[in-house]
Amino acid sequence: MAGGTWVSQNKIRPGVYINFVGDGGPLGTLGERGIAAIALILPWGPSQSIMQIEAGEDVFVLLGHDIAAKDLLLVKESLKQAKTLLLYRLNIGTKATATSGTLTITAKHGGIRGNDIKVVIQANLDDNAKFDVITKLDGVTKDKQVVANVAELVANDWVVFSGTATLTASAGIPLVGGANGAVVNGDHTGFLMALELLDFQTVAYTGADSVLKGIYSAYVKRLRDDEGKKVQAVVANYPAADHEGVISVKNGVILSDGTKLTAEQATAWVAAATAAASVASSLTFQGYDDAIDANPRYTNAQIEAALVAGEFLFTANRDRAIVEQDINTLTSFTPDKTRPFAKNRIIRVLDGIGNDFKRIYESFYIGKVDNNADGRNLLKSECINYLDALQQAAAIQNFESADVIVLPGADSDSVYVELHVQPVDAIEKVYMKVKVK
Repeated sequence: MAGGTWVSQNKIRPGVYINFVGDGGPLGTLGERGIAAIALILPWGPSQSIMQIEAGEDVFVLLGHDIAAKDLLLVKESLKQAKTLLLYRLNIGTKATATSGTLTITAKHGGIRGNDIKVVIQANLDDNAKFDVITKLDGVTKDKQVVANVAELVANDWVVFSGTATLTASAGIPLVGGANGAVVNGDHTGFLMALELLDFQTVAYTGADSVLKGIYSAYVKRLRDDEGKKVQAVVANYPAADHEGVISVKNGVILSDGTKLTAEQATAWVAAATAAASVASSLTFQGYDDAIDANPRYTNAQIEAALVAGEFLFTANRDRAIVEQDINTLTSFTPDKTRPFAKNRIIRVLDGIGNDFKRIYESFYIGKVDNNADGRNLLKSECINYLDALQQAAAIQNFESADVIVLPGADSDSVYVELHVQPVDAIEKVYMKVKVK
């Protein structure tokens, strides 16, 4: 279904076209949040496809390591906040292999993790015509098969067997030659194309390549403005994006175990925390999970300059690293995009309205409801019910039913909807006067 913004009522495709501009039992409900996306170079796992990982899920078989492993650092950081992580493995890599006689053993996935696999072949104690074929990872048994010959072996979570004839006993056949392989910018483009077909709130780019920062930024701008899909990108040190759909992370944090995360690495947590934040919450002064300091720290003057430039940064506060202010890169304000549009809490409200209205209308109204007075009144009631729910959630304030206008559009199959909403911001500055008697 088409969507996006509009200048005049001249659209061709059926869809929902919504403009946001600054202004001085329903069928639909508030959409769920918490879906972040990230593309990484990994030592194991399905290549160049999106894996959906839920918070708390055991990822060992899927990614070859426990979530606490160093190789999965940014996966762990993302899942500290994300409800669902859409993870894309950028690299294909080379699969580790080994041979023993006519038996060939190949790792299920490319990558260096395959080099930690060993296959043991030993005589079966109960039947001397058969063998125990044991697949081990880091010396731990992951699969055991009792077979008479190579042809009876079946693939498991770690290796694929091939060949013919009989087996030969071996104390251990190590797989070798596994490599992670190189990644090019086109691999990121493949990720973004695959991601476009799914629902998500944020996507993080964890690298430092300025070209890719531009690609990710242009991607979310297109989705927001042309497709009506209100999402945000999180990149490091890219305030030049100057757009409400792009968050630029200036620095990283230091974790309690001494691990130092760069600004690029911190984008994983920021994207996840932004996706998980509700339409009625702000990340301002929220602590980074298990972080004890900012990396690096900045002076007061540097912090103020960063905020003015539209940079999202962490500051040290009582042995924690906290978000200084939940902002995006928008700094070029206009009458249509005023200063509040730089606040991510405000954007979450507006994005929620855009995404939810698009979903509700496509599911229940477009092509299903007559474009007459009764149909438009039904549509108006839906808008009012939804915005009432937002007001009850403290996402907007001062809303009244008169703030919704639904009129016939320029064509017989179109309607014009105008909404007046006032998003609620969080208290961030407290000015106090104390009088001493």
